[in-house]
Amino acid sequence: MRIGIVTGEYPPMQGGIGAYSHILAQHLTAQGAEVFIFSSAQAHTTDEHIPVENTLSQWNFGSLQAINRWTREKSIDILNLQFQTAAFGMSPWIHFLPHFTTVPVVTTFHDLRFPYLFPKAGKLRDWIVMHLAQQSAGIIVTNQEDEQRLAHIQLKVLIPIGSNIQHTLPDHFDAESWRAKAGAKPDDYLIGYFGLFNQTKGLETLLSSIASLSRQNIPVRLVMIGGGLGSSDPTNASYLNNLKTQIQQLGIEILIHWTGYLENEAEVGAYLAASDVIALPFTDGASYRRGSLMAAIQYGCPIITTRPSMTIPNFRDGENMLLVAPSDKSALSDALLKLWRAPELRKQLQQGARQLRQDFDWSHISRATLEFFEHLRKR
Repeated sequence: MRIGIVTGEYPPMQGGIGAYSHILAQHLTAQGAEVFIFSSAQAHTTDEHIPVENTLSQWNFGSLQAINRWTREKSIDILNLQFQTAAFGMSPWIHFLPHFTTVPVVTTFHDLRFPYLFPKAGKLRDWIVMHLAQQSAGIIVTNQEDEQRLAHIQLKVLIPIGSNIQHTLPDHFDAESWRAKAGAKPDDYLIGYFGLFNQTKGLETLLSSIASLSRQNIPVRLVMIGGGLGSSDPTNASYLNNLKTQIQQLGIEILIHWTGYLENEAEVGAYLAASDVIALPFTDGASYRRGSLMAAIQYGCPIITTRPSMTIPNFRDGENMLLVAPSDKSALSDALLKLWRAPELRKQLQQGARQLRQDFDWSHISRATLEFFEHLRKR
């Protein structure tokens, strides 16, 4: 099968959608498919077996015609649109891709946030996303929230994302040396955060909790792992500036180590594994859509995150993660303090995360994706 993947992000662009598309393409290729990537001018090929079309400078009406020409030139059988509004520059045109191709379009929804169209667009924003869902030959949702919202769509399947960070730790991995790089002494309580900086990550709550623990004379340290701004959302830069202002006001600059963007994923994994706890206080709750959570699960980390907005059966509080209320600095502080006082509970959560990671294995993800494509192709 010849599969075309259309994505607004692709390496070396920063962002979870680009990393997802790259890893999926690699695994689909390993299973015998021929994969072609259509992305923007910032994207580049990283694998000689996966060609990248990167002549596009803007996602507009002309991009739909360009995708259709490329689809015919490459004799694509199935077109897979990796959809997230911000990844396409908030352009409304990508929502009409199924009307401009002669092959089936399968849309993978990473989230269903609406694009900005114009002031007071109102219901039109909801309509344009639902239009894409209804016109697609099939839909892949990556999380339970979107599956519920698209319950009226028949040809859909839930396939979770996996961790974008795949590098295994070396046999001689020394946690203490990586803790030292993060500014932590052997007896310090090292809390790790991983991910981009944006308003849904709940970092204001985490910073307040760090300050609270410090006032209680807990030897706390925070390592900001990676944490780039991404390539798609321009509001991330202003959000980061607000965080730095909060850090100064709290007087906790000395407690925080910033790794900066880490191109080498082995370093990301090392910092994750060296941390005592990974704190991910999402404002909208833990979800399958969160690649940073998948990375923490991948490395078997003790995790504190926020309660999901709906029931997720394999996220079990106290077994494979600790769940707190979103935007509640007291609850997060109490949970962090609880894990500092209970290393045996940290070990239990660590073991639970290791068992959980099999649910997000990339070989399963790519196999389920390919099976869905085959099913749609036969129809």
